[in-house]
Amino acid sequence: MTEYGFPRASDEVGAIRAELADHVVQALRGAGLPAFHDGDSGSPDRSGAVVYIDPDAEMASAAVSVGWRCDAGVVRAAVDALTSGRPLDPAVRRPGTIGLHMQGALIKILLSAGIIATLENDETNPEHVLVFGRVSDLPPALRPTFVPPGG
Repeated sequence: MTEYGFPRASDEVGAIRAELADHVVQALRGAGLPAFHDGDSGSPDRSGAVVYIDPDAEMASAAVSVGWRCDAGVVRAAVDALTSGRPLDPAVRRPGTIGLHMQGALIKILLSAGIIATLENDETNPEHVLVFGRVSDLPPALRPTFVPPGG
């Protein structure tokens, strides 16, 4: 299947990605964080961990990713400062700073839940977390043998 000229993943692949995304949402909620699938928030202003599923058949990064969405008031303050001609106002950087701090926390929470997650290496989404699967899905020879601190 194609959309906008890009090949899309098969229904079978999409179902596997959706299952992984469900595990991510459950792990984050289990840690006490608000977490939801992109598009399922009920409101575009809902804050928390947003879990995205990439529908593309071929991609350069992971099929599932997580980003932190700040409270709408924080984002609004940044936009207001920019539109008022105050690009150096601390409010402008605050959403990105919060996202970067949350990135580390999200990775640690997911790793402690047995989900393979790492930093996004993309300038367009620098605070996103890439999710590749569950450790339990790996063959035994490829499973990590370390125990994360505090885990």
